[in-house]
Amino acid sequence: MNANDRTPADLLRSALASDPGRPLLTFYDDATGERVELSVATFANWVAKTANLLQGDLAAEPGDRAVLLLPAHWQTAVWLLACSSVGVVADVGGDPASADLVVSGPDALEAARDCSGERVALALRPLGGRFPQPPSGFADYAVEVPGQGDRFAPFVPVDPAGPALAVGGEELTGAGLVERALSDAARLGVEPGSRILSGQSYDTWDGLSAGLYAALAAGGSVVLCRHLDRLADDGLRKRVSDERVTVTAR
Repeated sequence: MNANDRTPADLLRSALASDPGRPLLTFYDDATGERVELSVATFANWVAKTANLLQGDLAAEPGDRAVLLLPAHWQTAVWLLACSSVGVVADVGGDPASADLVVSGPDALEAARDCSGERVALALRPLGGRFPQPPSGFADYAVEVPGQGDRFAPFVPVDPAGPALAVGGEELTGAGLVERALSDAARLGVEPGSRILSGQSYDTWDGLSAGLYAALAAGGSVVLCRHLDRLADDGLRKRVSDERVTVTAR
């Protein structure tokens, strides 16, 4: 990061300018065997496309609230940064009935129907695949996002003092999120080049920080593991070795 980084989107822009080819997020799903590795450039491209979908097709504006009913997943990380790019509040696990829009995984579609605004569904299939049968009343993210632009510019500059994230009963501004992520990185020992493995869920600040924000703020990268409890101890040791993990947050 640099001294001018005051939102998560700023952190991503700095990472892209510094070293676009380095790994940023490596995702494992130990229930399916899926592994996806995203460089800074690839991750930023997904974020730009998603932010364009948010701002354009979904007509989201700064201050709008997007409830994210999603697990710890690489596409969830994309949505978190896309919300920051537009100035939309990412409300993780919030009440869909109070949201301007909702973004749901396949296991939360019924709850997501309480949202009277725009609804987006993520199949969370390997390689970002679409639903075999699109859920009624939802836009299929995997169908809508590929045609979006590869560059994003907000219609209105994002205010670092505005609300950016709500999780676990807390609400953080963009600047507050960056400050807290930096503090967590120092506490966890995450430095430039560090690889932090996290098996925590995304429904708490600690899980979001260990699984995304601390590494992004400090210039490290994340090995994000869903269903890590299904991996035996010897498998975990092998992953730590293979992925050159330097910090573990379970």
